[in-house]
Amino acid sequence: MKRIEFARCASLCVVGMALLAACASPRSSFYTLSPDSTLESVGAPLSVAVVVGPVTIPELVDRPQLVTRVSGNEVRLDEFARWGEPLKSGVADVIAADLTRLLGSKQVSVSSQTVAGTEACRVRVDIVQFDSMPGEAVAVDALWTVRVAGRTTLLTGRSTVREPVQGTDEAALVAAHSRALAAVSREIAAAIRRAT
Repeated sequence: MKRIEFARCASLCVVGMALLAACASPRSSFYTLSPDSTLESVGAPLSVAVVVGPVTIPELVDRPQLVTRVSGNEVRLDEFARWGEPLKSGVADVIAADLTRLLGSKQVSVSSQTVAGTEACRVRVDIVQFDSMPGEAVAVDALWTVRVAGRTTLLTGRSTVREPVQGTDEAALVAAHSRALAAVSREIAAAIRRAT
């Protein structure tokens, strides 16, 4: 009799654990932007130091979750697709890495990594739009300013990029944003080269 009760209890435990496993939430995936490894220096390497930052992003996307645009007035926050670092930091790091390649300089850094008082070109980037449309495209609109050491006038520009998404998952969206930021970096690098 005790064996039957034990077997019944064991069966109930197995069924209970299976039900709990079925109710478990999906696993979260974490994403980071990446520099464009295909970028090359156009012209001679520059010896000027470049500091990227501050970088601002819209409050709508300044959160751990990936935010995708469903329609003109509707967005979706994906609780299971998240940024692996603050998006603001990721954007600054990627632009700095892209500028390193484009300028052929090892003296490019992010403002939080820089010693105060360094004579350098200072790049401020204000991301006005950072939209993700799954399976379609991403849109990045960036206002940027470059302060060249020793000059009083600022270099300013606006880069508006729409990059197709090559896939339907979140990884494809993030890769498209990385390519869009590379396009922004190209325009900033061209302005720095003209000014130095």
